[in-house]
Amino acid sequence: MHQGQTVFSQIMDFLPIKKFRQCVDRYRGNFRVRSFTCYDQFLCMAFAQLTYRESLRDIECCLRAMRAKLYHIGIRGNVSRSTIAYANENRDWRIYCDFAQILIHQARQLYADDDFGLQLQETVYALDATIIDLCLSVFPWARFRKTKGGIKLHTLLDLKGSIPSFIRITEAAVHEINILDELIPEAGAIYIMDRGYLDFQRLYETPLLDAGG
Repeated sequence: MHQGQTVFSQIMDFLPIKKFRQCVDRYRGNFRVRSFTCYDQFLCMAFAQLTYRESLRDIECCLRAMRAKLYHIGIRGNVSRSTIAYANENRDWRIYCDFAQILIHQARQLYADDDFGLQLQETVYALDATIIDLCLSVFPWARFRKTKGGIKLHTLLDLKGSIPSFIRITEAAVHEINILDELIPEAGAIYIMDRGYLDFQRLYETPLLDAGG
């Protein structure tokens, strides 16, 4: 039987851990933390994402079933639903936002020369939004309609490698066109969007149309 690193541990080895620690130090993420560090939290949530866990209970049960291997995959703290929930609620989200931008930058470099079916030298982005339904009894702050809750996920996707370069979560009632005010357009890039973003005055005032010259 193979006794080397687990597959999960090998995947995590590709991450720039030094950069992650810099993000943690920037926002004092481990201030007064005794056991369950930001890195422990990150590994738990990365494991949940890669293995399609569906709840905190699911994450807890799965990780505790392999308790003897947790140290070897980098998790030093005690894994429990309450600990993960507290960390998710109270840790500074900017730690993971900054680290995500670092990973996105690295991924875009890897896919920079890939051919996605069109002979274009310019970077091509797709901009769209989708509503994610939420249960009002669990997320009362996400009220969308009288009996419906939800949030809206706005995404700018780099079509080379399908890598998100911009993500914004808003209330579900926020119209897509407002996101144009938050984007910093890239000179020479091509932006693809549907009619939900059609506002001639706003488009005229933004540099999107003039990005090529």
